[in-house]
Amino acid sequence: MSADTRLPRGLPGRLPEGERLLWQGAPDWRMLARQAFHIRGLMLYFGVIVTYCLASSVLGGTPLATAALLTAQLAGVAMVPIVLVTVYAWLVSRATVYTLTNQRVVIQLGLALPMTINLPFAKIDTAALKLRTNGFGDIALLLNSGDKLAYLVLWPHARPWRMARPEPMFRAIPDAARVAQLVARALAVSADMPVPVAPETQSGHAAAGVQAPVAA
Repeated sequence: MSADTRLPRGLPGRLPEGERLLWQGAPDWRMLARQAFHIRGLMLYFGVIVTYCLASSVLGGTPLATAALLTAQLAGVAMVPIVLVTVYAWLVSRATVYTLTNQRVVIQLGLALPMTINLPFAKIDTAALKLRTNGFGDIALLLNSGDKLAYLVLWPHARPWRMARPEPMFRAIPDAARVAQLVARALAVSADMPVPVAPETQSGHAAAGVQAPVAA
């Protein structure tokens, strides 16, 4: 029987001796469309425009059948960006793999130009969990001051609006609280100290979250 030479999913190569896979996942495309691409706001925006055009046409004396036809055409045009954003969120989800081992975090991302970002625990200063009511959530990783990644390279796998010091993020993942516990435990073992996890509601990320000292 020939040996399996396939590379592990989401990793640039086989795990070195002593490194163990703890968790792998990907963003949920529906939650990604809502959180990163603001699909609901986009739908509301076009909904208001379509409703306004229908109301103004009817109040302006346009026959109802004609107004309905024009509104349907406008609604069809408005659906194009909504569908494109939805498909893009699905593609991003399919192309993304988040990996947690006992030594590092790995993020595989990119559609046209796939790339892999390796983050050893020594480069991670703190991490913060943003937990949502439906069990999904985000885990943002604050890197050491000397380790910076380009925000545009990371997006949408980056904490929003942290451009001066971008924070890579496990975004829109299911069962986020359990994953945060795995991250906390792995960081604790790596730092040889207990590490708390501070889940937070939709209002924002925890200030401390999962914390570990910088390795010397």
